[in-house]
This record gives sequence, C-alpha cells and structure tokens, in this order.
Amino acid sequence: RMLAFATYHYTSTNISGSMFSWVKQEQGGSNKEGEMYQTVTEGLQTLYTKKLLPLEETYLFHDFHSPALEPADFQSKPMVLLVGQYSTGKTTFIRYLLEQDFPGMRIGPEPTTDGFIAVMHGENEGVVPGNALVVDPKKPFRKLNAFGNSFLNRFICSQMPNQVLQSISIIDTPGILSGEKQRISRGYDFAEVLRWFGERVDRIILLFDAHKLDISDEFSEAIKAFKGQDDKIRVVLNKADQVDTQQLMRVYGALMWSLGKVINTPEVVRVYLGSFWAKPLQNTENRRLFEAESQDLFRDIQSLPRNAALRKLNDLIKRARLAKVHAYIISYLKKEMPSLFGREKKKDELIQRLPEIYTILQREHHISPGDFPNVTKMQDMLQHYDFSKFPSLKVKLIEKVDKMLASKIAVLMAMIREEEAKQPPAMVSGGAFEGSQDGPFGQGYGEGISAGADAEDWIVSRDKHRYDEIFYTLMPINGKITGVNAKKEMMNSRLPNTVLGKIWKLADCDQDGMLDDEEFALAQHLIKIKLEGYELPTELPNHLVPPSHRKNPTADALYNHVED
Repeated sequence: RMLAFATYHYTSTNISGSMFSWVKQEQGGSNKEGEMYQTVTEGLQTLYTKKLLPLEETYLFHDFHSPALEPADFQSKPMVLLVGQYSTGKTTFIRYLLEQDFPGMRIGPEPTTDGFIAVMHGENEGVVPGNALVVDPKKPFRKLNAFGNSFLNRFICSQMPNQVLQSISIIDTPGILSGEKQRISRGYDFAEVLRWFGERVDRIILLFDAHKLDISDEFSEAIKAFKGQDDKIRVVLNKADQVDTQQLMRVYGALMWSLGKVINTPEVVRVYLGSFWAKPLQNTENRRLFEAESQDLFRDIQSLPRNAALRKLNDLIKRARLAKVHAYIISYLKKEMPSLFGREKKKDELIQRLPEIYTILQREHHISPGDFPNVTKMQDMLQHYDFSKFPSLKVKLIEKVDKMLASKIAVLMAMIREEEAKQPPAMVSGGAFEGSQDGPFGQGYGEGISAGADAEDWIVSRDKHRYDEIFYTLMPINGKITGVNAKKEMMNSRLPNTVLGKIWKLADCDQDGMLDDEEFALAQHLIKIKLEGYELPTELPNHLVPPSHRKNPTADALYNHVED
C-alpha cells in the first residue's frame, strides 16, 4: 500500500507540475481550471457558452426573454441605433456623420425610411436583403429570422467602404407614426424588434425635431422597449437652429417634460442640441452652443470602440442575473404543481399569484426587485406552457453562474485594462469626425485663452491703456505693485479666491510676488476671459507671455558670443 501511494503521489506531482509550467508559458488570462483566454472577446464567448448557456437552455430562457448569443454578437463592431418620429432627420444624421450617401438612402419631409437599414463597412458598395442577411454567420443578425418575412422584407444591410464604418455600424429605423392603424400595418412587432436591437447595440440615440416634440403612443412604446438599457440612451434635439434662443429654451423644457413621463429614471437623460446637417444655420445666435454640443456628441460616439469590450461584459452580467432569476421562477412554478389532478386550476392560480411569488423569491434568494422581469409580460407568456414539464431547480447550474460572476468576470476586467494598455482601440475617424478639432474652424479656436495665438502683436496690449490707468492708482513702487494692492482690485471681479489664485500664479511670470504693468494687464485679461465663460489653462500659453518676460533667442546668442 505504501509503495502504491508513493508511486501515485510521484506521478500526480509530476503531471501537475508539468501542467502548471505549461500554463505559465502561455499568454492571456487564465483561471484555476486552466482555461486560457487570448482576448477579452474570446473569454466572454467561452464563459457564455460553458457557464451561462446551459442554464438558459435548461429553463427556456430563450423562449421567454432573448435568443441565444452567437460568436458574431461578441465579435461585432460597436453599433449605434437611431430612433425617432418621421422627418426628425435620422437618415440625414447618418449622411452627416459619413459625409457621403449610402445605398438604399432616401430623404424627404414625408415618412421615407419604411424599414430597418444596417449601415456597415464593406469593400464593395451594395445592399444585402434581410433574408440573405440572417443566414450570414459573420453578421450579428441571425436571430432576427424569428420575426418572420414581414420584418425581413423591410430589413437590409447597406455596405460601403467608409472610414467611419471601419469603427462603428449604424442602424437606421423607420419613422415612427402615431395611431393604431400604422402600428397594425407593419406586420411585425416593432417594439420587440427595437428591444432586440437595444440589448445588442452600444448607443441608442433618440432624435427629436424642434417643431415635433410630441411623443406618440408607438414612440412611447418604443422608448419603453429600451427599459434596462437606460445607460445607452442619448437624446438629440435636431434642427435647433430653426428657432431663436427664447423659443429654444421653451422647446428644451417641453422636451425634458415629455421625456420625464416616458423614461422613468431618477437621472436626467443627456440631451444634445444642434443642427446635424451640412446646410447653413437659419439662426446663428446659438452657433457656439451648437458647436460645443456637436463636439460633445462626437466625443461620446468616438468613445464607443474603447468601451465596447466593457459594454459586452456589462451586458453579459445583466443577462446572467436575469437568467438566474428566471431559473428560480420556473423551478418554483414546477415545485408548486400537483403531481396528478388539478393542474390547470393550479396553473391559473400560480399565474395570478406571480407578484406574490416574486416577493417570496426575492426574500428567499436575496434578489433585488429590479432583477425580476416585467410581471404582466411574464403572466401572458406563462399561459402557453405546461408547468408540470418545467425542470426543477438544478443547484449546480446556478453555482456555475455564481462562480462566473464572482471570480471569472474579475479576470476579464483585468484583461480589458491590459489590452487597452498594450494597444488602445482606434477612435472613430473619418467623415464628420475628421479634422473637426484642427485648423481655424476647430472648437474654441481664436476664442478665450487661444485668442491672439496667430496675431503678431501681444493681444493684451489692445486694452493695456485701460489696465495701466488702474495700475497707477494702486501705488506701484519701482514699477511694481504688491500682492495686497493687487488683491483689492482683483477681488472686484467677484471671482472665487481659488480662481483668482490661479490667475495670480499665471500672471506672476517672474514669481517675485509682485506685478509689473504688463503682468497686471495680463491678470486683468485672464479675469476677462474667465468672466466670459471660458476656462483657464494650467500653464500660460506662449502668445500670452508679456513681451518683457519673453526670452530673446537672438539676444541670448549674441550675449554668449561676446562672452566667448
């Protein structure tokens, strides 16, 4: 026995030692089971297939909530979904971003886009119809075949070689109308299609027109379909140049009031104002505001590739939590069913008691109320199932998912940071994103702190005669005023001490605790910039340095030559 034990111990030690030496040689993330992930995408796909998918298949999760995820769902580029009523400028918005027409594009004041268009990158320009699209394993649309021919006949993929589309894909949707007739005539469940897209896209943009703020019944349903995806929603108030400043304030207030009735979240949704097309502005008084808002929106869209892996990880965690709750509901219904008689009566009773069952499961398994699916929708779907055929609770499947959430997700989080450190994802470029910051038409160019950057004279000298009058009333000694005297004058601006302290630090170029006439003029100029609403720099730009404090390279060279 002792000899057998020694032999077994020696063999197992050698095997485990060689295994761990091999693991150390590999690159990528790993876990205690020896599973190797070369990339975050591969890790997400492996965790879903091995840990979460078995739980979903066992408890019919795909029938109740969402179809199974496929490799293309993990590997696809970030997607932006545009939703809005007709003639709010959705298609024009895409045209504005791409700066070129795309196949299948139609623009007009009437409802022109009558279906869904996925605008994606492709080497050859063309259109792929919906039925062909849902059988392509490389595209993340295969599960849309569940919505039938009525939908697929109105779904196309518009492919074209465009630099913007190398980083993101854009989904254009039909213009939303009001009234029951339009909803019925679609022939497919519009809200369910939007819910499907909402779960898979990275950004949902709701477009409104400054003259069309009403939220119709179908639009309200569409927004409610995005419940649980609130972090992805952004709002664009388009055609804002068609109203003046006073009207724009009222329009913005009315829009926020309308949204507050539909999007029931304590956080205020982010709204971008602007005119997103390449035509002249009708009202130019808010030009600066529109430029700042468009740049904010561009930055938000440009960040999508960088946050794509994190978004997929977040969606997988949300899906896992819902799958766990669904398993508890299904197994509880199975447990409560009688073995032989009175099944139908008991089924009706359980469906009526579903809100109460939610409360019981919430207490028993310590689940947050927000993790439970919509009770009314769940009651409607349960009518079509035989509860006695539901599976009972399989603890091992739940434990696998718990273990994935507790430890495996942390490994992928660390890998996301490593991947970004090694090779940060390329930001969206090309189209409207190209060159928007460079040249004289970039945001803030020639304004605020950058004013006078390309002028030959010192910009402060234009108002220096006014600043000098104040300077000489502050009793300068040897051409300089003390900090105490300067403080009294600077405090008249009513700026906070923290801001004035920063201005003093920037203006006191020689750091002697006093200001000469040029330094005082510079301080007054910086105060003026701040009072006009611009930000101050951390370091003084070269063009604002007073002439007497600038280094003269020619003079320095001459001085050094004489010394030699």
